[in-house]
Amino acid sequence: MSEHTLHVKVVTPDGVVFGHETASLVVLDTINGEEGIMANHAPIITSLHIGEVKVINEEESLQETVTISGGFAEFSENQLSIVSDSAERTQDIDVKRAEQAKERAEKHIAAGDTDDVERAQAALMRAVNRIHAVTGNK
Repeated sequence: MSEHTLHVKVVTPDGVVFGHETASLVVLDTINGEEGIMANHAPIITSLHIGEVKVINEEESLQETVTISGGFAEFSENQLSIVSDSAERTQDIDVKRAEQAKERAEKHIAAGDTDDVERAQAALMRAVNRIHAVTGNK
């Protein structure tokens, strides 16, 4: 690993979704806004929103996006660990399934059942995030 790269790992309860990858920049959607992490960044622990993690490797002209359902990130000694309840690499996202989940969540929200509204809103945010990661559309 060069002095200008960092190691990135995304972990869920099901295991490592993204790992053993080097990056020159990782962009996170934190609770304090978007944050870029580069090699030799100050140590940090931060909470993450439902969103995208963009992993950029400028040396190889590669960019990969991983969607996450919130969680937290910890960075120290050029190691970035992201822990989330769920995560998917963009190439693994089934857009049709995400669109169906979005429609179901919108129906639950429209029905106004207060017990399900919070859960439906979170499901809607996850579905929109997945669709956006693949298509660029919300």
